[in-house]
Amino acid sequence: MTMKSKNLAEVRENIDRIDRELVKLLGERAVFVGEAAAFKTDTASVQAPQRVEAVIAKVRALAEENQTDPALIEKIYRAMISAFTEAEQAEFETNNF
Repeated sequence: MTMKSKNLAEVRENIDRIDRELVKLLGERAVFVGEAAAFKTDTASVQAPQRVEAVIAKVRALAEENQTDPALIEKIYRAMISAFTEAEQAEFETNNF
């Protein structure tokens, strides 16, 4: 990532472009999270702390491969996983209670 923007407007255009892609990908991820709820048998399987830690380890490694701060990526993913887990829990409860 050796891009250098010429001005603040260009920086913002690039951030907006990336945000459009991220929102699209997060929406796709949300669909799969919703689908996962159908395969869960209880609340503990929704929480899946071992899976969370496996995902964190994976994205930290990906961050390092891409010369990105692993601690920053971990914080972002923990927040994202928390939000998706809440959504999955709601989906699980809707389907099982």
